Amino acid sequence: MKAFANELAVARGLNETQVLAVLNDAKLNPTVARIVTPPPPGQARPPRSWQTYRNRFVEPIRIRAGKAFMLDYQAELARAEQRYGVPAEIIAAIIGVETLYGKQMGNFRVLDALYTLAFDYPDPKRPDRQEMFRGQLADLIELHLQGKLDALTLKGSYAGAIGIPQFMPGSIKRFAVSAKGEHAAIDLTRDTSDAIASVANFLVAHGWQRGLPVFAPVVLPRDPQRLVDGGLTPKLDWTQLKAAGATLQPGATAGSWTKSALGVIDLPEEPSGTVEYRTATPNFFALTMYNRSYFSATAVADLAAALGR
Repeated sequence: MKAFANELAVARGLNETQVLAVLNDAKLNPTVARIVTPPPPGQARPPRSWQTYRNRFVEPIRIRAGKAFMLDYQAELARAEQRYGVPAEIIAAIIGVETLYGKQMGNFRVLDALYTLAFDYPDPKRPDRQEMFRGQLADLIELHLQGKLDALTLKGSYAGAIGIPQFMPGSIKRFAVSAKGEHAAIDLTRDTSDAIASVANFLVAHGWQRGLPVFAPVVLPRDPQRLVDGGLTPKLDWTQLKAAGATLQPGATAGSWTKSALGVIDLPEEPSGTVEYRTATPNFFALTMYNRSYFSATAVADLAAALGR
């Protein structure tokens, strides 16, 4: 821990004594460790079900709450949409999926959660994850010593995500913005307008394109699995998809998406042995940067579609 404090202080120009004071206040949280502990070897994982996952988020309670949220923050959402080009319903859907519009922001002390995952990560086969959490812990301490948040009291998720949009400390440092102006303090826990602007800024920083749909209106060929690479970057284009047998959906027109990169994603329903496929634009892949998950990004897109009706 002392070596970590020294490296952090030197790398970021911080006071090592102050860094150690924060670290000395941190405590290992066994609940956090238990949540991220992988299943024992040989234990079968639960089957993946897109419909089960989707039904957790695209459901009447969340849709009603989302429409109320959009009405309450209509002006803030409109300003963010005009400035960043991210539709209001997309911003609202992300906040709805992440925290039920600010109602479920997590009850773990973020310092303890990140300290546990940085120094006692329960899966020795994933040193990359431990290193990632050390970086997030470093960002948290830096933000604390800069007076931008209080790491000693701040609550969040078991993985250290913070506030209404569930930003990790690194995302707060790099992508959080104030809706009140460039030099105003940023508060993602209590200020919904800051959360709205920050979500939009995050998406633009990760490739969101104004006016582009999330999914292209495409009918895929009979064997679309061969077009899926499972990655988080679109690597195909409309010419390649047409050559593979894809066509426009009935009544659809060839919009601006035909000039962008595209990717075919798979949404498996393992209990029934079926798969849903969709053709995704760069805006879908911008959504995946939130949780690195096809399921999560598609749930956001489908919730946004329900909120926009």
